[in-house]
Amino acid sequence: MSSVIRPYGDTTGDGMVQVSFTLPMAHDKKAEGAALQLAAKMGLDPAMLVHAKQMGDGFTFFVVYGRVNHLVEPDKVQVVERDFPLLSAKEVNTAVKLKMRRKLSVVGATIGTDAHTVGIDAILNVKGIAGEKGLEYYRELKVVNLGAQVTVPELVEAARKEKADAVLVSQVVTQRDAHLHNTREMSAAFREAMPAAKRPLLIVGGPRFDELMAGDLGVDRVFGRGTTPSEVASYLVHRLVTQKAATVK
Repeated sequence: MSSVIRPYGDTTGDGMVQVSFTLPMAHDKKAEGAALQLAAKMGLDPAMLVHAKQMGDGFTFFVVYGRVNHLVEPDKVQVVERDFPLLSAKEVNTAVKLKMRRKLSVVGATIGTDAHTVGIDAILNVKGIAGEKGLEYYRELKVVNLGAQVTVPELVEAARKEKADAVLVSQVVTQRDAHLHNTREMSAAFREAMPAAKRPLLIVGGPRFDELMAGDLGVDRVFGRGTTPSEVASYLVHRLVTQKAATVK
């Protein structure tokens, strides 16, 4: 039998949770009542309004605290576990140099109308993130960062020109599932433009992606929130160096 747990708020197993949301209503007593009504329909009982603030004209942001009766079954949780070793920059460089005997080519971009480059820059740029160097720091990796608002045809052409081993795409904008539509368009374009044997590894990342959706999106890997450059570099070595060497044998 699976073990079950409940959310923790004030005391163990009390089921208390805190949620936040915005309603298209000016801040007044009726708006607060609407927020509590929504919380009740979400299963919070009792629900307490702990914060309300008007956000521009006709919108109010709420934070609600309350008890839920839902149980969590940890044994049934599905996640994508890291199935490759985490390598240092030196180990990545050594593996690429010895096995590929050339530089590993990486092309990165933010596609569609998404103008956010923080994510792709954190992975690719030398400065990296949180004190960890980006892929440009790895001497055996050739990195081309196309920046923001790159069209899918431009990305495919750049990958072909650079003879990319891997294409990294970052997506932050999620309105109307734009990140999912853009990713599916991108993967379909690569499948149409290149035979499977010559197609680069397709990797997407962003804070709103579900890491379990790689197959549905037509990509090889999905990286979520908190991914570091060393994780991406290690994955590239795992797929493009280690696995290929094992296949050849």
